[in-house]
Amino acid sequence: MIKKNNYQPSDYAGKLAKGFLRNPLTVVLGVFLLAIGYLALEIMPREENPQMIVSGSTVIVALPGASAKEVQRVIVEPLERKLKEVKGVEHIYGTAMDNVGIVNAAFFIGEIKEDSNLKIYDKIMQNSDIFPHGAMDPIIKPLDIDVDIPIISVAFFSNGDNLSKTELYNSVKKIQHHINGLDNVAVTEIKGGNKTQFNIEVDLNKLSGYNLSMGQIVQAVQALSYSVPAVKNRTKDNQIIMFGVKNAIESSKDIANIIVAQYMGSPIYLKQVAKVEKSYDIQNFKSASISVRDANGKFTPLRDQVTLTVSKLQGTNAVVIANAVKNELETYRKLLNKNGINYVITRNDGQRANEAVNELVYHLVLSIVIIAILLAIVLGWRESLIVTFTVPAILAITLGVAYLTDQTINRITLFAFLLSLGLLVDAAIIVIENIHRHYYSAQNDGESIDDLMIRATDEIGPPTNIATLAIIMTMIPMAFVGQMMGQFMKPIPANVPVSLIASLFVAYIFTPYLAVRMLKKPKSHNDGSK
Repeated sequence: MIKKNNYQPSDYAGKLAKGFLRNPLTVVLGVFLLAIGYLALEIMPREENPQMIVSGSTVIVALPGASAKEVQRVIVEPLERKLKEVKGVEHIYGTAMDNVGIVNAAFFIGEIKEDSNLKIYDKIMQNSDIFPHGAMDPIIKPLDIDVDIPIISVAFFSNGDNLSKTELYNSVKKIQHHINGLDNVAVTEIKGGNKTQFNIEVDLNKLSGYNLSMGQIVQAVQALSYSVPAVKNRTKDNQIIMFGVKNAIESSKDIANIIVAQYMGSPIYLKQVAKVEKSYDIQNFKSASISVRDANGKFTPLRDQVTLTVSKLQGTNAVVIANAVKNELETYRKLLNKNGINYVITRNDGQRANEAVNELVYHLVLSIVIIAILLAIVLGWRESLIVTFTVPAILAITLGVAYLTDQTINRITLFAFLLSLGLLVDAAIIVIENIHRHYYSAQNDGESIDDLMIRATDEIGPPTNIATLAIIMTMIPMAFVGQMMGQFMKPIPANVPVSLIASLFVAYIFTPYLAVRMLKKPKSHNDGSK
């Protein structure tokens, strides 16, 4: 004779099992959780490493004509004393050079960046009177680690020697403008290469022969470097007349024909004392070379390169941005090849982040399969399938919470999942093991399946709750670790407790629900033959 359902659970574990055991919405809840986890895995920003809050500012104050010792005494030291008064500043580094002083203020790791920058700005503006007469207005450059570190670098180089030094730079400059307009791209920067400029090489012997100074040369060139705005006027017939003055410097000949002085009523032209040509910035001594492997596996000769770096906005997906940059570059490949320019991506954090995430996801799935095989050997394949289902459900809840709290998927986040994977199945294993024991116990013959499930789940509720709480307590101290290590390991105390709490709810809700439908009670217990 089958008993009626009369067991009343005393713990939340049994109450959850009773509430969802025959509830038709349990399946809907399971599908919803899996869908949320999959969507979170797909749309969450992917990065190689977690975001860290690093704040600081650089203050630059120029004092023309002052020596390094004077700058140290009247600018750097007073500025260091004032910046030390700012709350949250950990280190201050000052540098004094001729004509300029530079002071760097580094805040404690974890200080809010916007607040830190505002504190530095307010402190300097409130104490601007400490700078001596003749000092220029201070320049405040905040540190932004989110955009200062590029996620992708592209090296452009010429296939031959037919390109000038400036043509390569100008071509990359055009591409930079379009890439900077892509979504979530923060900063693009060109490193290396040479810009176009007019070079004036003054012959000092001729300069002395004409009794001229370098100051006269500079003043003469500067006098013609200003652009004159267009002038509009109206005639008596109410017609508009518009005219303008052409820029006096448009070619090297214009510069060469500049009159720098007069001698005995005769003009002295710049071309008489200097050589003028349109070329590249010869004062730029920074350069980089690249050698790539050709189709035959041999390295090409070293060639000058221009590097384009791209940084992303904070909290955005490095994989999506890197792919967008690559697609944009592909649209210029034919044009670049036509101009004899090639490029190679030397750094791609988006690809590395995607590979790291995919590899850890692979190991996560592999760990779940191994757990399923072990449970199938120990408890049986039905019990193994039930426990195996709970793992994706728990991870789905954790991923959904991580997405809602603006986290990113990175190596440390997935490491937290791997770390807690062995703990996630504890509650489900305990529940299914107790259900398995009650199923094969002759003492429970005649008891209804629903009562058996609820009682088996209710029995293990208190000890499982306490054990899970104890494990969570061991993770809490990690959340109070400071400095860079605390910021780097932050996803572990943020995600492991969430996954452990989710494991309890999933074990109490879905394990009995699946066990009712998948496990089969031995006939010997039902017919009373034994």
